[in-house]
Amino acid sequence: MKILYAIQGTGNGHISRSKEVLKHLVKEADVDILVSERQHEVNLGFKIKYQLEGLGFVFGKTGGIDYYNSIIKARPNKFLLDIYDLPVENYDVVISDFEPIASWACKRKKKHYISLSHQTAFMSEFMPRPKKINTFAEFIIKWYAPVSIPLGLHYEKYDSFIETPIIREEVRHAEIKNLGHYTVYLPSFDERYLTERLKNIDTKWELFSKHYKGKPYTEKNVIINPINNESFVNSLATSEGILCNSGFETPSEALYMGKKILTIPMKGQYEQECNAEALKKLGIKTLDQIDDDFEIHIEEWINSDFIYHAEFKNNIPSIIDFILDSADIDYPGKDLVNGFDIGNRQLEYQDSLIIGQ
Repeated sequence: MKILYAIQGTGNGHISRSKEVLKHLVKEADVDILVSERQHEVNLGFKIKYQLEGLGFVFGKTGGIDYYNSIIKARPNKFLLDIYDLPVENYDVVISDFEPIASWACKRKKKHYISLSHQTAFMSEFMPRPKKINTFAEFIIKWYAPVSIPLGLHYEKYDSFIETPIIREEVRHAEIKNLGHYTVYLPSFDERYLTERLKNIDTKWELFSKHYKGKPYTEKNVIINPINNESFVNSLATSEGILCNSGFETPSEALYMGKKILTIPMKGQYEQECNAEALKKLGIKTLDQIDDDFEIHIEEWINSDFIYHAEFKNNIPSIIDFILDSADIDYPGKDLVNGFDIGNRQLEYQDSLIIGQ
């Protein structure tokens, strides 16, 4: 069996999750890998056949996206050319982790593919969202990497096609301790700004910065580190808690480890606003932004003792089985890009999408 595994390379979450699936998938099939964008620090650890520019964004340093540089680096003509050139028809199975080129190439050639990502969960009406739903942002998420065969990931199984998070092997095997420090991973903020705010709070901070590339150094009670996978996992595993953006992978790993969590959604990132709502339902503290009362909020969080410990099962075996079995399923020729009525369960093949049943 020949498989194309396409990965969105903006941020480390897609790479980390896909790496975990690929460890097992390459033992069962001939796998080619596509990665679009290069906004990540985690090494995939596998040979990449297609390294494409994609259509992503650049992390800013003030809490949100750097729209100027995101626009400057965009190459829409190259993006469209890659969609036309990608030979998806040569593969028995195509998997897209929110990767737009492979998704649109499959749509163009009317080829079904597996949409395995956190963003796929947005196809469900039952996924938590803010009270004020951003319909334009919802459209963009669904347009960016259109969904074919949905396999979503979220903190809880909100729908029949949603699985709980894929937890990395090194996280599952990490020795969990509490050495009293707090880990910080806020990639949309400059580390110097964060250090100035955190060093006024009397506790030890281990800060990991997407923007800092030098050697680790200490300023008062804050250790500043570049992104390093092993160091980060060790810091989180031995921490009392973590201060992070409202992404998906990092909060998921912290929930699995049973750590205290405080999240701040990236400004202008609707997906993270939705994640924040889901985390609130679990009792996790979230802040809308870093404001004048930031230190007060942090002190309150440090002094709290609430922990939500999620027992996420190892779902890799069932996901691998689903991928391998999908090549033999005759799916109806239904257009899944413009949406299907999941709420009313009108999918003709819904039963085949439920993993482990």
